[in-house]
Amino acid sequence: YNRSILVPLERVSQGFKDISMTFQSNPLTSDLIALKNENAIARSIRNIVFTIPGEKFFNESFGSNINRSLFDNIDELSALVIKDQITESIENFEPRVDTVKVVTSPDFDNNSFDVVLTYEIIGADIPPQELQFVLQQTR
Repeated sequence: YNRSILVPLERVSQGFKDISMTFQSNPLTSDLIALKNENAIARSIRNIVFTIPGEKFFNESFGSNINRSLFDNIDELSALVIKDQITESIENFEPRVDTVKVVTSPDFDNNSFDVVLTYEIIGADIPPQELQFVLQQTR
């Protein structure tokens, strides 16, 4: 008899390249400086987290709603809401990564949240990447 074996499909990653947001040029070639692989994905994740929905033309839903939560009380509940918003936005807009863990900690002394994001790049044979940043109210 014929026995079918189902093998899960694994997305195989390729090299990634993005333009640096500083728009600086290489002094030797005059080309724009490019971010590659891990750095390109880290910049993409930061852009997703720090973009307010409606800021990106032709994609009104792109970004995260963390700006709404930054003006709430600095506490564990707000940290949990921000964690969920970051996780959801990365799952929705960055298909090159699997989010492993997001840790959001309130920093009461500085009136901010410390965020540590650990993720795996799909199809890349590299260890999980870690991205750290601080979320603070801006006026």
